[in-house]
Amino acid sequence: WTPTPLTEPEFLRSYAATGGFRNGRPAAFAFTPDGKTLLFLRSGARDVVRALYALDLATGEERELLTAERLLSGEGEELSAEERALRERLRLRARGITRFALSPDGAQILVPLSGRLFLFGREDGQVRELPAEGGYAFDPRFSPDGTKLACVRGGELYVVDLATGRQRKLTEGASDTVSHGLAEFVAQEEMSRYRGFWWSPDSASLLVQTTDQSAVELLYASNPIDPAAEPSAARFPRAGTDNADVRLRILRADGRGRPVDVRWDQETFPYLATVRWSQGGPLTLVVQDRRQQVAQILAAGDDGATRLLHEERDDAWLNIDQSVPRWVEVAGAPAMLWSTERDGGFALALRDAEGALLRPLTPPDLGYRGLLHVDEDAGMAYVNASADPTEQHVVRVPLGGGDAAALTNAPGQHRARFHDGDASAGDPPLWVHLAHTMDAGPSATVRRGDTIVTEVRSVAEAPPFVPEVEHVTVGDEGFHALVIRPRNFEAGRRYPVLLSVYGGPGVVRVRKGRYLQLRDQAFADHGFIVVTLDGRGTPHRGRAWERAIARDVITLPLADQVAGLRALGERFPALDLSRVGVYGWSFGGYFSAMAVMQRPDVFRVGVAGAPVCDWGDYDTHYTERFMGLPEENVDGYRRANVLTYAPELERPLMIIHGTSDDNVYFVHALKMRDALLRAGHEHAFVPLSGSTHMVADPDVARSLEGRILAFLSDGLR
Repeated sequence: WTPTPLTEPEFLRSYAATGGFRNGRPAAFAFTPDGKTLLFLRSGARDVVRALYALDLATGEERELLTAERLLSGEGEELSAEERALRERLRLRARGITRFALSPDGAQILVPLSGRLFLFGREDGQVRELPAEGGYAFDPRFSPDGTKLACVRGGELYVVDLATGRQRKLTEGASDTVSHGLAEFVAQEEMSRYRGFWWSPDSASLLVQTTDQSAVELLYASNPIDPAAEPSAARFPRAGTDNADVRLRILRADGRGRPVDVRWDQETFPYLATVRWSQGGPLTLVVQDRRQQVAQILAAGDDGATRLLHEERDDAWLNIDQSVPRWVEVAGAPAMLWSTERDGGFALALRDAEGALLRPLTPPDLGYRGLLHVDEDAGMAYVNASADPTEQHVVRVPLGGGDAAALTNAPGQHRARFHDGDASAGDPPLWVHLAHTMDAGPSATVRRGDTIVTEVRSVAEAPPFVPEVEHVTVGDEGFHALVIRPRNFEAGRRYPVLLSVYGGPGVVRVRKGRYLQLRDQAFADHGFIVVTLDGRGTPHRGRAWERAIARDVITLPLADQVAGLRALGERFPALDLSRVGVYGWSFGGYFSAMAVMQRPDVFRVGVAGAPVCDWGDYDTHYTERFMGLPEENVDGYRRANVLTYAPELERPLMIIHGTSDDNVYFVHALKMRDALLRAGHEHAFVPLSGSTHMVADPDVARSLEGRILAFLSDGLR
C-alpha cells in the first residue's frame, strides 16, 4: 500500500521564492545611544533586497530611511571578490543594504554599498558619499571616537578623516598573495572571525592583520555554463597543507611613527582565533596550535611583546567561542570573562587581570552557548544557554556569583540584541527579543526587562501549514529525535521512512520551533514519515558526547543514526524500516553517501547534496580539528573517505553539487562520480551550474526540491 500524497502544488515554488518563508523578517538590529530608536534591515517577502528602517520606540512608528536604489540612483549593485566571499562565508543571500553602522554619538549612519561609502545624517536626512579613491571599500568601521573610519581597498588599509573627507593609505605591498586588513579563509569559514583589523580604544592606532598566502594552494571554481567566463581563483588550504602566514602590526592612524610588530610563538600557535582591543583591558589575542588542542590568551604591550594570561588544553580539540574574552570592571578592578569546557561542559567564568580564576559564573550543566551582553553597573552578564540542546534561552548571570535566571521560557529558540548605551541606574535592560517558539513561530519584540515595548514588524509570508512534529528521546544513549508524519496520516498503516540528516559536528538538527521543519513536512506529505536524529558528535550535550567522534567523523555517527532509527521503529510501528531513504546537504550529503554505501541493509536510497568526498580535499582548520593531521591518522582518513566504499554501492544515489562551490569544491562530487563510473554503479548526477554551497536561485531551488523528492520516492517505491 502506498498512501495518496497530500500535495501542495505551489508549496515548493513558494518555499523557494520566500527563502523558506524567512524573507521579510527584520534583521541586523541596532539601538541609538539614547535608546529611543531601533534601526534594522528588512527585505520584501519575495525578494532579498534589504532596506534600512527606523522604529520609534515611544510611538511604535516605523519609517524607511534608505534603500539601495536611492543610494545608487538606480545603478546595479556590484560586489567585489572579497565581498562575495564574505557573504558566502556568512551564508548571506541578501542584497541591497546588507549592513550598516551607527556612529558612536548616534548622529550618522554608515552604509557600505557596491563598494561605495555613504553617510546618512539622522537629523537632516542628508546623504554624503565619502572618497572612493583606491577602489572597492570593504569592511568599513567607525573609530571609537567617531571622527574617522577605516576600510580595506585592494588589500590595503585606508583611514578616512570624516571632518575633512581626506583619505590616507596606511599599508603598502598588497599583491595577489599578500593583503592587509582581511581575515583569511579559515578564519572566516571555520573560526567565525570575519575581521582583519581592529581600532584601539583611543582611536589613535589600528591593529592590522597582514596575510601572506603564497604557500597556500590556489584552487579554481568555474561556471561551465559560460565557457568564456574565467574561473574564480582562491587560496584554499587543504588538510595537511600549508596555511596562510598571519602577522599583526600596530599602526598609527595618522600614518606617523614606525609600525610595531605584535609577537608570539607563531610556529607553535599559527592560528589567530580571536582579537579583543577594548576599554578596560589590554590588546588581547587568542591563538591556537595546529592540532587545535592548545589555546593561549595573550596580552600585548605597546612594544608588541605578548605575555600569557591563560592556557586551555584538550586532548581531542578546543572549540572557539567568539563572544569571549570580554574585559569588564568588577568591584573597581579589571576582569576577564572567559568560557571553558574543562569541567565537562561549556561554562562561563570570571578571571582577574592576570588570568587567574576568580569564580565560575555558570555550571557546566546550564548549557552555556555564548555571551550576549554585560551590564557592569548592574553587575550582570546575559548569555544564551539551555540544558536542553533542542532549545536556546536568554539567561541573566550575576558577575558576583549566584544563581542564573532565565529571561525566556517558552520552548523554542531565543536570541537577543541588547542596548549597549548607558542605562539609568536601576532601569531594566532594553533589548530586542528574537523568538521562534513552538506556539507562536518567529517574532521580534523590543523589551524593557520583561515588559514588551513594541513589536518589530515582519512582512514575511505565513507558511500555508504548521508542521506536525513529535519530539522524542530514544535509544540507550538518549538520542533526541523528531518524527514528522503526513498530515493525512492513517493509523494502522506502515509508511516508508526518510532520514533528514546532517550527522556532523557543530550542528544540532533536532530543534524546537513552530516552522523549523517546513521542508521536511512537505516531504512527509508525499507519503513518508520523516525523522531526524542528533547522535554523538553534536554540540550542547557536554564535552564527552561531542568529542566521541574525534579522529573518525563517520563510524560512530553512522552507528548512532542506525541505532536511533531502530529505536524509533520499535516505538512507532508505522515506520517501515525495510524502506528507508536518507538525504542531506554538506556534511549531511557526505553522510548520505556513506550511509547507502556502508549500510545498504538499512538505507535503500540516498541523496547527497554538496558532499565532502575526500577529507584530504577539505580545509585544514575544520578537518584537522576533528580528524587530526593526515600524516598522524592515515587509517582514520581512509575510513572517513567516500572513495573507500564507492565500489560497494548497491543502492540508488543522487549526487548534487554547485559547480562554483568555493567551500566544498566541485572536485568532491567529480571524484565520487568518477569512482562510481569506474566501478560500474548506476547513480544520478546533478551539477548546479554557477551555484555555490548555497542554492540562491529560487527557480533552481524549486526544481531541485522536486527532483530530490521524486528520486527518493522512486527509490522507496
